[in-house]
Amino acid sequence: MSKRVFIIHGWEGTPDSNWFPWIKNELEKKDFEVAVPLMPNADFPIMDEWVAHLQKIVEKPDENTYLVGHSLGVAAILRYLESLSAGKKIGGAILVAGVAKSIGIKELENFFTKNFDYGKIKKAVKHMVVVNSDNDPYIPMEHGEILRDKLGAKLIVIPNGEHLNAGNGFFEFPLVFEEVLKMSGENS
Repeated sequence: MSKRVFIIHGWEGTPDSNWFPWIKNELEKKDFEVAVPLMPNADFPIMDEWVAHLQKIVEKPDENTYLVGHSLGVAAILRYLESLSAGKKIGGAILVAGVAKSIGIKELENFFTKNFDYGKIKKAVKHMVVVNSDNDPYIPMEHGEILRDKLGAKLIVIPNGEHLNAGNGFFEFPLVFEEVLKMSGENS
């Protein structure tokens, strides 16, 4: 069974932005199947549409399925994991610069009309890693700490990484690549 990775961009993102093309290429060299889908209405995202899109593309989640999200992509992954039926479990998730609660942006509020069901999310994932910067101008460090505490995840803090995107020089992200390899049991 091949290992599959789905990389989910954030608000106003695209599959070819940031470090996504680089990590896709690196993981494919290791024989992973990698998808970086264009999420629907990226400029005006609707949570139900994003979750439905993830359900469609992931199709059959299993322990060889890994999700990597950036920014709002993290919230989409958490909502997707909440939607899995009992007993369904993926191999892992890496949550980069993730949003744990409302950050007061009107276009994104529909993702945060209710709290995340962290208990259900934890049961749906074998391994979880949270990656945040200590000076993100959009997502305060508190979000990474909430995700760490509520999900029992490992938190990796990047000093001065801002939003961990191309605007901050993140065209490659070896740390995320290594974390995918670790949680999937691959050697780097």
